[in-house]
Amino acid sequence: MAELSTLARPYAKAAFSYAQAASDLNGWSAALATAAAVSQSEKVRELLENPQLTSEERADKFLSICSDELSEAGGNFIRLLAENHRLSLLPEISALFEELKAQAEATLDVEVISARPLSESQAQKLTQALSKKFAREVHLHSSVDESLLGGAIIRAGDTVIDGTVRGRLAKLAEAMNS
Repeated sequence: MAELSTLARPYAKAAFSYAQAASDLNGWSAALATAAAVSQSEKVRELLENPQLTSEERADKFLSICSDELSEAGGNFIRLLAENHRLSLLPEISALFEELKAQAEATLDVEVISARPLSESQAQKLTQALSKKFAREVHLHSSVDESLLGGAIIRAGDTVIDGTVRGRLAKLAEAMNS
């Protein structure tokens, strides 16, 4: 996985720089998400791996599928990826672009998995606390996992906060066994 990130990072940075200069972060975000989704289709994956097609033919076929969602610059980006045999990196490029966009906009997507649904006031308090902790605007996405017994798991970027009963019991057992 690290290799994919390493290969995709320069393309994501280039796309981000261009989008930022053109004041079109949201447009590029949507275009890359669409292209990434198209590239993950089984038939498109077969097309991209077809050794009989030239890079230009791959780009043309790919663009014929999603050209309505791409600007001229987006089409040129797809052609560049095809020329360098990197169309398969589109999902990773899109994910890295979203990270760069979130950093630039000082936002953070936070996933909360709790044993029971969060009330509106709990969600609001958690959003405020996390916004203060990370010094960013937080977009909270919550889900329920009844197997947690109680508490919640919070995932914010690379940070994971395990405040579940199961997690606390595991820490206690580990401390007692040390």
